[in-house]
Amino acid sequence: MRRVVGLLIAAAFALAPAAAQAATNATYFNDASLPAADPYVLHDPSSGYYYAYSTDGADAGSYFGIYRSADLVTWEHVEGGALPVNDPKQWGNDWFWAPEVYRNPKTGLYFLFYAARSDANKKAWFGYADFEEPCKVGVAVSRSPEGPFHNIAARPIDYNPYDPNYHDVNLLMGPDQRKPPATLKEGEKAPLGTYIPYIDPDVYFAEDGAQYLYFSRNAYRNWNWDADLGKYVEESNILAVPLTSAWWNDPTGRTMPSIAPAYRGANASKGGPAGPRRDGWKQILSYQQDKQAWENAHVNDYELSGGQKKNRRWEEGSTTFKLGGTYYLTYSANNWESPSYGVGYATAPSPLGPFKKYSGNPILSQDPAIGMYSTGHGSLAFSPDGGEMYYVHHGRPTTDAGQRRLYTERMTAAGGVLDIDQSTSDRPVPSGVAPYAMTASASSLRLRAGTTARLTWRVTSAAGASLALANPLNRVSPRVANSRVAELRPNAGGAGGTVVAKAAGKTTLTLAYQRRHAAGDYFDVFDDTWPVSQTVDIKVSGG
Repeated sequence: MRRVVGLLIAAAFALAPAAAQAATNATYFNDASLPAADPYVLHDPSSGYYYAYSTDGADAGSYFGIYRSADLVTWEHVEGGALPVNDPKQWGNDWFWAPEVYRNPKTGLYFLFYAARSDANKKAWFGYADFEEPCKVGVAVSRSPEGPFHNIAARPIDYNPYDPNYHDVNLLMGPDQRKPPATLKEGEKAPLGTYIPYIDPDVYFAEDGAQYLYFSRNAYRNWNWDADLGKYVEESNILAVPLTSAWWNDPTGRTMPSIAPAYRGANASKGGPAGPRRDGWKQILSYQQDKQAWENAHVNDYELSGGQKKNRRWEEGSTTFKLGGTYYLTYSANNWESPSYGVGYATAPSPLGPFKKYSGNPILSQDPAIGMYSTGHGSLAFSPDGGEMYYVHHGRPTTDAGQRRLYTERMTAAGGVLDIDQSTSDRPVPSGVAPYAMTASASSLRLRAGTTARLTWRVTSAAGASLALANPLNRVSPRVANSRVAELRPNAGGAGGTVVAKAAGKTTLTLAYQRRHAAGDYFDVFDDTWPVSQTVDIKVSGG
């Protein structure tokens, strides 16, 4: 069955040649103007819009910001946010992170997966009242990509990943939980078994209908002995579990996702903390099984900070997709505030691996020469015609610890090797956005001198979605031929204005669609050789 959802349709498009389209001189650049973190992009074919869901950017009263774009590169903020703070079924209390939304074309439902922390359930879900990172994944549903989404249940997914072979060295550590045992022998005295806190959900929908939930195992309570360094390092890594499809097929949207039966209780064992069913999982990515030196930016933080930080490694923010016969998984490594924070990828012959990291990692990292820092945790998107890949991610335009921002970069896969065109300079808009169309609320106006008339306009993509004219990367420039007859006073927001009749006579108002260069100047947009514009005839009679 064809599933027009998330990354599956994108992957299907990836190998198709670009469709014929109007040539356009339109460009864009990454101006880093919108606050966003952990962005996930959904293409909504019913409206022609792209939606970017973000950890940051929501208005007061909501979790998760939403941005909308007709062209994948110029975005506008959607009022509110994805998930109301006062949702009656809300189980989390903070750490609302990494939203992803999937559309079911058969039911018309949109599903929001997100991570959150539930301090009230530390002991019940993880066995200890002092468990520091009691994170799980929840699911909410809506009939609109702009929300609001509402939790399907007053609990997260009924999934309790458990590691029966882990020596829980936290039980041997002091209250600050920063200094692990000094030797492997000492650490192996710790009791076996721990429940796994997890974040950063990503669902992959396979062509055969199978579904897989990928997630990041929190670094907390995952100390691994590094024989090369001769010490413990606390690590996050990527795990996965197959899902059943009942939730996806429920037209009411009232069924929570559940894990495949073979994984329910699969890690039952003696000992360990008291708690819920002990479920299985599949190891997808870790430093220990595939070591890469660029992931070692924080392995000495404890010593360098005088004991204020932990020695850690991170592998988080994964996105899984298929190109040809190969499965790709992008991921972020190192702390997001670090100069070494970046994106790498791994490949595998099947959704559950084994995955092998690309030897040229990272493929995205800070570049002071273009003013881009803290680059990581993005998602895959495709141009409207399916001919071009893009990686939409967060980053920062400076080295300070301010908000992360939204970036869109062209990504290619020549010879099966992923490459990101990291840039803050002018780049062509994605293929299939053009031809543009401009329409105005009137083609002619008849006014008396001293009166006014309201006029609105819109510019649409080839799919019929309206461009974000409030975004300064594009605008409509009004030009009145004879300013003695009339003038136009633009409204805030860029999609309309007021025509003021000044003196008897005739004139024309030309509305020209323009884009902005990185250098700051604006230029008229053409499709093939035709300007994207609209003319309004104005006739003013005496007052």
